[in-house]
This record gives sequence, C-alpha cells and structure tokens, in this order.
Amino acid sequence: MRDAAALGDVLLVGAGPGPVDLMTLRAARAVESAQALLYDALVSDEAIALAPAGCVRILTGKRSGRPSMKQEAINRLMLRLARRGLRVVRLKGGDPSVFGRVGEEAEFLRAHGVSVEVVPGVTAASAAAAQFNFPLTHRGEARRVIFTTARVGSGDVIEDWTAASDPEATVAVYMGGEAAAELGRRLIAAGRSPSTPALVVERAGDPAAALRTGRLDTLPQLLAGGTGGPVLIVIGAVARRAQDLRWTPELAQIEEAARRA
Repeated sequence: MRDAAALGDVLLVGAGPGPVDLMTLRAARAVESAQALLYDALVSDEAIALAPAGCVRILTGKRSGRPSMKQEAINRLMLRLARRGLRVVRLKGGDPSVFGRVGEEAEFLRAHGVSVEVVPGVTAASAAAAQFNFPLTHRGEARRVIFTTARVGSGDVIEDWTAASDPEATVAVYMGGEAAAELGRRLIAAGRSPSTPALVVERAGDPAAALRTGRLDTLPQLLAGGTGGPVLIVIGAVARRAQDLRWTPELAQIEEAARRA
C-alpha cells in the first residue's frame, strides 16, 4: 500500500470564462501554488501565467470537436504526478462541475487514495448573462434554468427535449454551435414556440465576446459569421432582454452629442 503521506494532492479548478479577473481568489491561489498544471484549451494565457516558474505545464486540449488528450490518459497523468508528491492543478474553463467531467476525475483519483479538492468557477451562462445584461431567471418569465449540451456521448444530437419544452424555462446550451439547426427543430417539435427568443454568445466573458439575438427558428442564422470561438446558446423569454452596453467609440460619440444637446 502506497504511503498516503508521500502522495501529492489534486485540485480540480474552474478558471472561469477567460479573463483572469473573473477567476475566484481561491482559484488564482491554487494556480499560484501548482507544481504541475494540466490545463484545457479554453484556459486563458493570463490564467496559465499565474503558475510559478518551476511548474510543469501540460496542455490537455478538451475543446469540443477538436483533438485532445483522452480522458483516461488525463486521469492517469494526474495520478502519476500526484504519486511523485506534486501538487497538481487541473485547470478547466468555466466551472468544473458544469460539463467539466469533475465527477469522473475525482472518483478516479479518490479510488487511488489521492486527496481531491474542487474549486468552483464562473460558468459561461452566468458570464454571458452578466456581460450582456440579461437574467437567467426572471419573475413571471423564467422560473427554471436548464444547463445542457446539444449532443450525447456518441456525438448524436439529443433526441428528447421534453424537459426543455416549458415556456418558462431558460435553456443554456453548451457546445451546441454545430448542432444549432437540428437543436432548433427538435426543441420546436418538443413544444417550444418557433418565436421563442434566442441568443448566441461567442467567447462569453471575454472582452471580444460577440452577441447575436433572434428567435428559436433563426438559430442557424445566428451562428453564421462566427469566428470559431466557444459558443453558448440561450433560449427563452429572458433572451429578448439581452443588450450590448459595452463602451465603444461609437457610443462615446453618442454620449458626447447628448451632452452637447
């Protein structure tokens, strides 16, 4: 039996949606203390730079539809590093408990006697709502929120969308860009009105984030013209409240003109 005192520990940490100032203080301190950092493709360079100079840095990939390290390989790599007595930080975009496979990784490591701590992060839906001024819930409009992906493990689009048919449900779809057309058709078939407000946010939380608004039956058009960044789709009454109020030179000109009037 391996001596537990000789084992390192593993922290499964949420880096938030991108900008380092949207990381929690605990997440930032975890990265600063890392001796080995395994990070996903969506983690920002700013967050990676928090790791100390002597830290081993390993890119694991983990971007929807892109090549990445197999989950089994990541699990065994974390275990191998922990068995060397290192403090291992597994850094994931968003919140590790939302489509971050935190359950699988924690179970594997604990089954091998490794101490695990989970550090939460800001998930993309919350970042998008804050950035573009819409709520995820709203009295009289949205009494529940559904976080979902568009596809099952086999890669097929989810067939049964009954749970998302409630007109008072906000549906936040992660990693659904390539399945937008089929997603829209299946939600309408499940009972959502074609005119249900919908929006797409590319790179939620990032200063370069882009917002496009429309309806459920126009989802494919909302995805057109994207730059290939991670996409979040939000469907529900609250989507009509979204607006981009970020400062731009054009907005500054309007404000200046209003002051002079």
